[in-house]
Amino acid sequence: MSDWFTIDKTDENTYIISEYRHWEETHCYLLNGENKSLLIDTGLGICNIYDEVIKLTDKPVIAAATHIHWDHIGGHKYFPDFYAHKEELGWLKGEFPLSADTVREMVVDRCELPKNFDVNSYKIFQGAPTRVLRDRDTIDIGGRIIRVLHTPGHSPGHMCFWEKESGYLFTGDLVYKDTLFAYYPSTDPKAYLNSLEKISLLPAKKIFPAHHSLDIRPEIIIRMRDAFGDLEKKGLLHHGSGTFDYGDWSVWL
Repeated sequence: MSDWFTIDKTDENTYIISEYRHWEETHCYLLNGENKSLLIDTGLGICNIYDEVIKLTDKPVIAAATHIHWDHIGGHKYFPDFYAHKEELGWLKGEFPLSADTVREMVVDRCELPKNFDVNSYKIFQGAPTRVLRDRDTIDIGGRIIRVLHTPGHSPGHMCFWEKESGYLFTGDLVYKDTLFAYYPSTDPKAYLNSLEKISLLPAKKIFPAHHSLDIRPEIIIRMRDAFGDLEKKGLLHHGSGTFDYGDWSVWL
């Protein structure tokens, strides 16, 4: 499907590649440097994101997922040079906590699929990263330095990516408008709060979430941090306590 991806341009060297035809509305981000390009997340894998990326850069591409969930590594098979956090290397070896059949059900859920897409052939990506990332590591793509921030909570190895010079913060599934998922056994609500406290200290000028509305401002991080903190004070920051609605976002614990 030629219109599966929607491309938006943030600046001369930063692009947003979105998948609006699926309910998750996943966003991937291409950062072009002088020597290399960094692709943050590779999407659902329903259509070939590589075909879009090569229209936007002629540099070698590094793929770095915010975390190893199926909807963020679907296009990793097209990018042999990819980075991952050390806490989720097992998921890249077939230890992902959801079955392939469960993932396939989510792939086709509330989605206008391309006619030639066969969900039965859909596989969860597995592979060995060319670099294992840790908190505070940097990725130098030439003229742009991206810092890795380990921000567990949504998943054990979740990462945000921070570009200090531009004030860009790529938040993955830690921060976005809509329902935040913190109820899976592999999530950690208290680690989520710690991660929100961590990124709330950054002088971010622009937030780039992995899902849903791109009309999102840095102040939402403060609101999320304070809400999670309030839930902790009330003894509610744990699995099974319910869903809490805060207007333009909510959290499912």
